[in-house]
Amino acid sequence: MPRIPHTSPQTLLVFQALMAAPERWRYGYDLSKETGLASGTLYPILMRLAKQGLLDTGWEPSEEPGRPPRHTYRLTADGAALARERLDRSAAPAALARRGGPRLAFGVFR
Repeated sequence: MPRIPHTSPQTLLVFQALMAAPERWRYGYDLSKETGLASGTLYPILMRLAKQGLLDTGWEPSEEPGRPPRHTYRLTADGAALARERLDRSAAPAALARRGGPRLAFGVFR
């Protein structure tokens, strides 16, 4: 059976992290630390969700002189609705809570 878009365990982790405060702007680095996803997994998910209109993106200037601006992300109204729907349908968040955090091996929870 084909996978429904936006239901990979990794995407569900991103949705779960963003749904903690859907209106708040988040840095990719913070999302990486919270989800346990490597940048090579996280950033393609963020780019795909933004391209599909599910995430707002922006740039925040650095508070430290000479440092580059940081990219920020937050769910759009459509993104929050889809995230809520996908998380409600999934056992991944419950599995995550029981195990105390993400434990991914080759894209599946162990």
